[in-house]
Amino acid sequence: MATGRNNQTIKQVGEYLVASELARRRFLVATFSGNVPDFDMIATDSKGKSTPIQVKTSRNGSWQFTINKFADISFSEKKQIIGKKIENEIKDLICVFVVAKETYGNDRFYIVNWSEAQDIIINHHQYWLDIHGGKRPKKFDSMHCAISEKDLEDFKDNWELILNKHINN
Repeated sequence: MATGRNNQTIKQVGEYLVASELARRRFLVATFSGNVPDFDMIATDSKGKSTPIQVKTSRNGSWQFTINKFADISFSEKKQIIGKKIENEIKDLICVFVVAKETYGNDRFYIVNWSEAQDIIINHHQYWLDIHGGKRPKKFDSMHCAISEKDLEDFKDNWELILNKHINN
């Protein structure tokens, strides 16, 4: 079972792994260690162009969320209804999903625009609800949702997303 300390250390590992990978790509990186609510770090290129980055870290390749952070949720006869996507005020936010392994060099990274990550999470949750007739089997009002590595496979090692943001702008 994860403890508060274990959760904090895994978050830290993920952030520093991402910061290290970005530094290898010639970015200066400022990490905020959870002190900024909407992102975990800022990556800045040699021309001063900056990109905010949110890091989500897991040891097992599955990330847990609450769906109401991504979309409006309502209920009809104990069925969850997914409404409008919640727009993020930070339009160019990038999300890096990290699978942090115990051994060096075996970590995996999935880099995606925040808006696309929202779409993936919402679509995955809708698919799960559809399988269950729109009702969560145990607790109808639970907001829990999750995605796994297979949901993000198209974005594996997609560091070009960050590099291209800086080349094209």
